[in-house]
Amino acid sequence: MQMRETARALQGHIANMALRMPISWVHIAAGPPVVVDGRTLDSRTQWFLQLLARSGQRSLHTLGVSRSRNEFDLFMKAMGGRPLPAGAILDRTIAGPAGPLRLRIYRPAGSVARLLPTILFFHGGGFVIGSLEGYDLPCRYWCARTGCAVVALDYRLAPEHKFPAAIEDGVASFRWLAAEGQALGVDPARIVVAGDSAGGTIAAVVAQETRSAPQAPCLQWLIYPATDLSEERPSHISCGEGFLLTRPDMEWFREQYLDSLAQTADPRVSPLRAADLSGLPPALVFTAGFDPLRDEGQAYAERLTGSGVKTVHREFDSLVHGFVCMRGALPAAARAMDDMVVGVRHELARLGH
Repeated sequence: MQMRETARALQGHIANMALRMPISWVHIAAGPPVVVDGRTLDSRTQWFLQLLARSGQRSLHTLGVSRSRNEFDLFMKAMGGRPLPAGAILDRTIAGPAGPLRLRIYRPAGSVARLLPTILFFHGGGFVIGSLEGYDLPCRYWCARTGCAVVALDYRLAPEHKFPAAIEDGVASFRWLAAEGQALGVDPARIVVAGDSAGGTIAAVVAQETRSAPQAPCLQWLIYPATDLSEERPSHISCGEGFLLTRPDMEWFREQYLDSLAQTADPRVSPLRAADLSGLPPALVFTAGFDPLRDEGQAYAERLTGSGVKTVHREFDSLVHGFVCMRGALPAAARAMDDMVVGVRHELARLGH
């Protein structure tokens, strides 16, 4: 294990050095631009994907559950950049639907407010991989840049805990935070439900499940969310190979997560399939141009808008799935992270928060 971690750290160091080459060198090294569906891949991202392929990195679905979890966390740490300071970081255990749930709470440095707006964050990873440790760098970043507290949930993962375990944990964590968070300095009227990829699915479903609660989320922040596991869309095909997340990976995640394909029609699996999206909190939906999940994220934003929900959708058209873990290596990913933070701060201000 130690040898593999050392090798991964060295790979990350070499990749970061290569990615910091002058852009003119990158253009030469990467070759002709990659264009898909009228979108042009960011040149440093293109070079990064080539470096990854040359390193012999295997697709997640070929590694098995245990190794894919470890490799994913090592990748996050290698590509995530320097850790931003937090005023305090606290691990907390709460009662969950099937046993204790672990939360990690980040408070921004220099905060003087007694009650802070808070981002309840659900990590990505296809409901199979991802962890509090792997997502520590993005959570520190959200905390430092938004001025919000961040509460990250260590929800149950498949295949040990299949659907609806992750959803139940997400809903339970929101209800606990809304009811008990004041003791931790959380303003229950200013809770943003947020997540990337599978975490975006959880955030979307939590928003649906709690819309009529006495204290509902004030905002939903969905980063390249998986919103429809029941239907293949054009971006699944056009972006399904060569851009980090692949169609076989997605199929493997789904097999681990669900007991049967019939469950894909359940709106808690595919929030796009919900009969009614009215009455939901305002939404920020961010998608990536070279992402198999691009079209379903856009479709969800369109349905929200059509249901009368104040929705802002932005596509980072030159980026790939998973860019929140690449802030330290790809300037375009870092800019996207900054832009998302601006969006969150603007929406909180617009809502009077």
